[in-house]
Amino acid sequence: MLLPGNILLLLLLPVAAAQIAPGSCSGCGPLPLPLLAGLVAADAVVSLLIVVVVFICARPRDRPTQDGKVYINMPGRG
Repeated sequence: MLLPGNILLLLLLPVAAAQIAPGSCSGCGPLPLPLLAGLVAADAVVSLLIVVVVFICARPRDRPTQDGKVYINMPGRG
């Protein structure tokens, strides 16, 4: 569902794009192949790092109870 602010942003995007003069972008040509390959590789490494961190933080931890009791309805306590 789109919020009213998002709808307004989507409606104003063509207006903002029309304000840019053609040819105002210097050096906006295609990227050299080694630079493009490096960017794709860096993106893959960062994405993989994020996935690994999420899996490490989301894994269940087996901690022994401190008082020797088994808590049935308290996740993480036994």
